[in-house]
Amino acid sequence: MSSHQHTSDAGKRHKLEGPRNHYLSYIVSILLTILAFAAVLYGGLDRSFIIIFLVGLALVQSVFQLAYWMHMKEKGHLLPIVGLMFGFFVALTGVAMAVYWTWW
Repeated sequence: MSSHQHTSDAGKRHKLEGPRNHYLSYIVSILLTILAFAAVLYGGLDRSFIIIFLVGLALVQSVFQLAYWMHMKEKGHLLPIVGLMFGFFVALTGVAMAVYWTWW
């Protein structure tokens, strides 16, 4: 009985993630990209604001892509998430050290 319940739960989970979620996530990704292009093309904004805005949009886009396209929001993905966070920490540390050594 437990194996039957397990397969029905898996069927329900896949039923909820239909094409509707993919279409919605695709549209949100396109809107975030259009926002980034519009911020650069407008030209009337301060350069430092544009850079911070683009980095913020990139972070939102990457989290969104991981959650919806890579299905990291589902159960059982803790280890890949921890690995990605560690990789991000190592990359951020490397960039910080390079900037520090360059300006020192």
